[in-house]
Amino acid sequence: MSKIRVLPALCLCVMALFAMAQVQADDTPWIRPAEWAQPIDAQYNLYQMSPTLYRSTLPDSAAVPLLEKLKVGTVINFLPESDSSWLSTPGIKQVPLPYRTNHVDDADVLAALRAIQTAESNGPVLMHCKHDSDRTGLMAAMYRVVVQGWSKEDALNEMTRGGFGDSTHFKNGIRYMMKADVDKLRAALASGACSTSVFATCSVKSWFKTVDTE
Repeated sequence: MSKIRVLPALCLCVMALFAMAQVQADDTPWIRPAEWAQPIDAQYNLYQMSPTLYRSTLPDSAAVPLLEKLKVGTVINFLPESDSSWLSTPGIKQVPLPYRTNHVDDADVLAALRAIQTAESNGPVLMHCKHDSDRTGLMAAMYRVVVQGWSKEDALNEMTRGGFGDSTHFKNGIRYMMKADVDKLRAALASGACSTSVFATCSVKSWFKTVDTE
C-alpha cells in the first residue's frame, strides 16, 4: 500500500480513537447534532436514522407494538440467531444477514445496504444486532457514507460518540472503514454486483451459476 493511501487511513484511525477518548473522558454537556440518529426508545436503544431507517439492540416480543406503531415493515438481523423467537407478526418481514465483525468484507456491506434499500421501498426498516454497537454500528456508518454521502470522518464521529454502546466494540468497524473504497462500493451497489472484486466468493459463485445456465 502506498504512503498516499496509508496516511488518510492513519488520520481516520487517530480521529476515531480521539472521539472515543472524548466520550470516556469529557463530561461537558453537549447538544446532539440534528443529523445524527435520534433516540426513540431507551429500553431497546432504538434510534431513528432517517424517516425510513431505525437501529436498535436485539428486540423482544414486547417491542412488537412499538414496531407496529412506527409502521416498520422489515427487520434486518445481523445476528446468527433467527428473529422468529420473538417476531411472528405477518406484516413484518424478517431478513437475516449474519456476519462476523472481525472478518467483514465488501460483500457483507453491499448485501446489507442493498437489503436496506430494497426494504425501504416497502416502508420503514429496523436493523439490529445484540447491543446496537459493532455489527449495526458498522452498517449504519456505511449507509451514511455510501448511500447518504457522508464523509468517513462524520460517520465515524456518529458511530463512536452517538451513544450506541460500549466504545471498545467499534475497533473492527473502524478498521474496515479505514480501508473501504467508497467509490467502488457505491458503483457496485448501483450495478447490482455482490462485491467490489471479481475474485470474491460471491462473484465466483455467480459466474459459475451463469455458466451452468448457458
